[in-house]
Amino acid sequence: MKLYYFPGACSLAPHIVLRETGLDFELENVDLGTKKTESGADFLQVNPKGYVPALQLDNGQVLTEDQVILQYLADLKPEAGLMPAPGTLERYRLLEWLAFIATEIHKTFGPFWNPESPEASKQIALALLSRRLDYVEDKLAAGGPWLMGDRYTIADAYLGTVLGWCEYLKIDLSNRPRILAYLERNRARPAVQAAMKAEGLIG
Repeated sequence: MKLYYFPGACSLAPHIVLRETGLDFELENVDLGTKKTESGADFLQVNPKGYVPALQLDNGQVLTEDQVILQYLADLKPEAGLMPAPGTLERYRLLEWLAFIATEIHKTFGPFWNPESPEASKQIALALLSRRLDYVEDKLAAGGPWLMGDRYTIADAYLGTVLGWCEYLKIDLSNRPRILAYLERNRARPAVQAAMKAEGLIG
């Protein structure tokens, strides 16, 4: 398999999961401005949507979208315990988290990455993000160290990735101690450290 990524983008989540599972994979960096990969290939031929992540399977097919890639990888290595078994209520709870992270947290960061976004749009996004973070803070108070309790899952790889953008964007989390502690736990995992080093995000 080959994961097409951009350093620190949401593609970091499947990169982490690949390392958590121990599956064999290759990495290829994508310049999102030129849509060229580090080998000089046209990324639009890989993923016509033009964004990462994209996971090229051994049979040549390509999967896109974080939620889908994360589930696919977890199901390839069920013994890694990154996703509850099919048919269980716990699995649907995890899918609920994935949908919430993708649609209510991840996408809310959009205006911050667009240099053409007016300040008013950023302030609206920040207010919405704040309400979503309040929800996460409350849920972390009610459960264990991870979103699903004591078990680290693909949802944690995804949430840890997108919440990590707050530091880069200087979004203050000081009034959310549980989220800050959660991020520290996430970053301390060997797979997260290895993925961040491979992407040049830490030394």
